[in-house]
Amino acid sequence: MKGWMYILECADGSYYTGSTKNLERRLVQHQAGEGAKHTKKRLPVKLVYVEAFDRIDLAFYREKQVQGWTRKKKEALITSMPEKLHDLAKCLNETSHVNFINGK
Repeated sequence: MKGWMYILECADGSYYTGSTKNLERRLVQHQAGEGAKHTKKRLPVKLVYVEAFDRIDLAFYREKQVQGWTRKKKEALITSMPEKLHDLAKCLNETSHVNFINGK
């Protein structure tokens, strides 16, 4: 059975990431306010990205992976710029090893 991981752009500009066995039916549900709490409050929604999988469990795994990504990283995926994904995944906060200089 096939599975799909998808990203919707909501009316407020936020993104929703989900997975399903039936993409067309799921999109109709989202537009009717029957999808998820997030999309129900932010209609209309627009499909901006989709990946197909041979099995639904793989689509679900990918959904959970992408849900943890930053907005910029999701946008790199949506705009077909995978070369940016590695750079956007780097940790640059104050505890990052990149900012660790001479043991300080």
